[in-house]
Amino acid sequence: MKNAKIVLGVSAGIAAYKAVELLRLLVKEGADVRVVMSANAGQFVTPLTFAALSGNPVTHTLFDSENSANMEHIRVAENADLLVVAPATASMLGKMAHGLADDALSSLHLAFKGSVLVAPAMNDGMWAHPAVKENIDLLKSRGVEFVDPECGELACGVIGPGRLAEPSVILDRVRGYFDQRNDLNGMRFLVTAGPTHEPIDPVRYLSNPSSGKMGYAIAEQAKARGGEVVLISGPTSLQPPAGINFKSCKTAGEMNGLVQEHLENCDVLIMSAAVGDFAAEKLEKEKIKKQATEGLVLKLVANKDILLEVARRNSGKLVVGFAAETQNLVESALEKMRKKNLDLIVANDISAPGIGFQSDSNQVTIIDREENIENLPLKPKRDIADLLLDRILSRLKR
Repeated sequence: MKNAKIVLGVSAGIAAYKAVELLRLLVKEGADVRVVMSANAGQFVTPLTFAALSGNPVTHTLFDSENSANMEHIRVAENADLLVVAPATASMLGKMAHGLADDALSSLHLAFKGSVLVAPAMNDGMWAHPAVKENIDLLKSRGVEFVDPECGELACGVIGPGRLAEPSVILDRVRGYFDQRNDLNGMRFLVTAGPTHEPIDPVRYLSNPSSGKMGYAIAEQAKARGGEVVLISGPTSLQPPAGINFKSCKTAGEMNGLVQEHLENCDVLIMSAAVGDFAAEKLEKEKIKKQATEGLVLKLVANKDILLEVARRNSGKLVVGFAAETQNLVESALEKMRKKNLDLIVANDISAPGIGFQSDSNQVTIIDREENIENLPLKPKRDIADLLLDRILSRLKR
């Protein structure tokens, strides 16, 4: 954790005094910690305490600060690797879940693009309230990690769940995050993402609803964990993750050409793109006019299968495929894995509501070369990306 850039968010609860100890432990580990406080957190611990222990200015108000004009909370958000909110009150969880931004900490959360770790602390009745549970579930669906509170004596005098986890426990979770960040150091990944467009005429094309979110999540997480990443993407509305080598394409043929070009310089190929299987046999030079009474017959030809091309090269790379199916999920994935000589395949049922194309979450089955089958629960695509990278790392270490 030496020189790790961490934001410690402190919200207004009696457990704020434990944030002082957590800050001391983080600084002792060598982290560069910036503290951001909610509007009322200073009622429990003064900003001066956190400034003295961190050695950095504390952001605790959006206004009436000499740095307000510089948008200090935005600058802090831009320069950090991890946001740790400890303690997180019921109020702060609600703000984070629903995008409210009325103080320094809630505003920073909206501007922050990195990973978020939350340690709640509140009265046992609040912890059990359905609204709090729904807010936690919503945040988890977006990839926010939680350090659950402990059972113990609470400030209100009762004994029950809601006590902030001990600083040493939170520290272990932070350590785990930074340990994972470097576990792919030096490994080279080639990732494909998104759909392909196969033109019919100058204004029409064949495609599919793939958003590219899964492939972009894999590329982003591989980079975050220390890997070198080349991302080859079909047309999407997504911004390429920072720090990767991005290559854009439109057709299956163009994607195939880029994969073959970069294959030798990678250790792992992850084919998450939804590549079109067919293209028009004849590309019309002019727009096809609508026929008033006659139907249109469109003759299609098969595109080259990128994974089969890779298999024929016998490149020795670790190769991961994806299978988007509407029936016989496991059987179809196994057949694809055997046919294309894959090390791993990730299969999902795109006919199931709320998962697959366009969604932020997915529910997948991972199958390895030995035909071990692992069914994952519904998770954000970023979490699935990390789990897949864990499985890849395990195979590379064999």
